[in-house]
Amino acid sequence: MTAASVLVLEAPGKLVEDELEIPDLRPGQALLKVEACGLCGSDHEMFSGAMPANLPLVPGHEVIGSIVSASPEYLAARSMAVGDRVALEVFQRCGVCDPCAVGAYTLCRRHGLQDSYGNTGLHVGAGLWGGYASHLLLTEDSIVQPVPGALDPVVATLFNPLGAGIRWGVTLPEVKPGDVVAVLGPGLRGLSAVLAADVAGAGFVLLTGAGSRDAARLAMGRALGASLALDVFSADVKAELKKHTGGLADVVVDVTAAAPAAFTQALDLVRPGGTVVVAGTRGRHVIENFNPDRIVFKEIKLLGARGVDGVAYRAALDLLASDDRLTRIPRKTAPLSADSVAALLDEMASGLEPPLHSVVVP
Repeated sequence: MTAASVLVLEAPGKLVEDELEIPDLRPGQALLKVEACGLCGSDHEMFSGAMPANLPLVPGHEVIGSIVSASPEYLAARSMAVGDRVALEVFQRCGVCDPCAVGAYTLCRRHGLQDSYGNTGLHVGAGLWGGYASHLLLTEDSIVQPVPGALDPVVATLFNPLGAGIRWGVTLPEVKPGDVVAVLGPGLRGLSAVLAADVAGAGFVLLTGAGSRDAARLAMGRALGASLALDVFSADVKAELKKHTGGLADVVVDVTAAAPAAFTQALDLVRPGGTVVVAGTRGRHVIENFNPDRIVFKEIKLLGARGVDGVAYRAALDLLASDDRLTRIPRKTAPLSADSVAALLDEMASGLEPPLHSVVVP
């Protein structure tokens, strides 16, 4: 095999089928056969042009695959073998910069976002950086996690959003048993945060959505451990939270997308001295006339969450293998076809009932 089949995003709305040459492996590199690639909200935002991207590129960062060839150095460094099924992390790790030295490799100074998987242009290296492909190149600084044998590759793509739910919803805010946790946004990462908080022993979990389009997702949230699921358009969320808990939230996790008003609601729902985690991106949407005084007066701990680390990814894979609640959510798959994947991305962005879990299966 000398070429990989890929889908290249050349411009917003223009996804084309192509082939890219597979280079000879250098020391420390490996070749991954893509078995499934989950679609993230950032995928359809990149496709629509709502989110800037280093075009042209091969998208896709929620990748499950099998190692089909590898340099001895790659396998020895990771104690792996050809044929192993792995989950690919988004960020690379140089291992020598200050952030990497303290474990914060999502902020790696050599790599970071500039050459992360699913977000790197064709002009960098061989261009095989995304999961919309038959094969993908693993660099010497790439990070992979072993996939439990019982997990189907399509289901296993949930490692990425569930890893986010664990890190953003539990690890970063240090959720303790009995805590009151509010999750704003019933997308896949919001639902994952609900499940993670429930597994962590939270005493009460609130989930919010907005409008009839989120009704089914709020119902799913209840099945995943939400104590209360509310539509912000029809309920006084703060009053209901006080009614059910006697107070406000210890932790609020904002994973809404393009919804700046949710941030101000997060500040309203958190107790004095509580923690707000902001993970949902707003893109071009900004908060008008925002006054940060309530952060000061309530002494709120405010945490930004950009990515996910290996600890959370491993916990997510283990949880998927032991708890099937998240794996039962409805999903749609598409083959490695420009028309099929473009249609699925359009449906995610603008459909009346957008699929919650969408997966490309080469």
